[in-house]
Amino acid sequence: MELTVVDLSLYLGSKGEVKELCGEVSRSLRETGALLVKDPRCTAEDNDRFLDMMERYFDRPPDFKRLQERPQLHYQVGVTPEGVEVPRSLVDEEMQEKLKEMPKEFQPSIPKGADRKWRYMWRVGPRPSETRFQELNAEPVVPEGFPEWKDTMDSWGYKMISAIEAVAEMAAIGFGLPKDAFTSLMKQGPHLLAPTGSDLRHYGQEGTVFAGYHYDLNFLTIHGRSRFPGLNIWLRNGQKVEVKVPVGCLLIQTGKQIEWLTAGDCIAGMHEVVVTSRTVDAIKLATEQHRLLWRVSSTLFAHIASDAVLKPLGRFAESSLASKYPAIYAGEFVEQELAVINLKGNKGEL
Repeated sequence: MELTVVDLSLYLGSKGEVKELCGEVSRSLRETGALLVKDPRCTAEDNDRFLDMMERYFDRPPDFKRLQERPQLHYQVGVTPEGVEVPRSLVDEEMQEKLKEMPKEFQPSIPKGADRKWRYMWRVGPRPSETRFQELNAEPVVPEGFPEWKDTMDSWGYKMISAIEAVAEMAAIGFGLPKDAFTSLMKQGPHLLAPTGSDLRHYGQEGTVFAGYHYDLNFLTIHGRSRFPGLNIWLRNGQKVEVKVPVGCLLIQTGKQIEWLTAGDCIAGMHEVVVTSRTVDAIKLATEQHRLLWRVSSTLFAHIASDAVLKPLGRFAESSLASKYPAIYAGEFVEQELAVINLKGNKGEL
């Protein structure tokens, strides 16, 4: 199955009717939990510049990278070493029972331990001057020896936030909500550019799990195209799909906060990253071309502002499922989600 591809330039430059296009966006998010977009502001060259820098960073020795580790800030800024992030499917017994009931061909790969990936958290966008959730809004960490770091991270981060905001506006229109229903809640949110790095020299065997089956706890997640495939997503109907992101496209995925705001009309998309036969082919090609063997994902987590209240919006407040989504501060919601799996050291994904 091919995911819907939406050209955002049709919306960004429109002066007339875009309701049908917005309906496509909301329908794809509802039915598949995912969407492919083209944004003229986010070019393949921008993505390559970012990936080049992150490959060089992740290829540095572990001792160097650990200088950017901030466990006292819940790894919300700086680097998270491999073996720290634990997928929910590893610790959530209810989820494990549901996985056993899936048809064999749709079951995810069950990891044997914490994820074999590094991650770097970089704060994107302005922070609130006053907040109840200070630890979710920490100052960024810059590694030595990368003079281009801040400009590259900020540039790519802001461009991906711009794409998310356009998608959020289009989704709101498609859902029959005011255009700014979502974006007004995103202002000064703890958005995180959170690229991952997986070492394919050590973990390049088919079947290796880099990110176990999980959902993201934020609003929407966006990724640039990775140089090594391996992302699987699950559609609302339970079907497992290997994602192929065309050159020049970005992948959007639904997180738990949009599920809350739509009273479950959209649900948080489940996904995993696993070494597949296509990953192995890409490793062989990269080896022949003498490229670095790190699988980097240019992931950005877009959040609802920590001090904003999550609750079903507009017509979704009348849904029969609305009672499952009581009003809660977004920052408190994030902390509760993490407490489920006792991740005192990790505030990224679930």
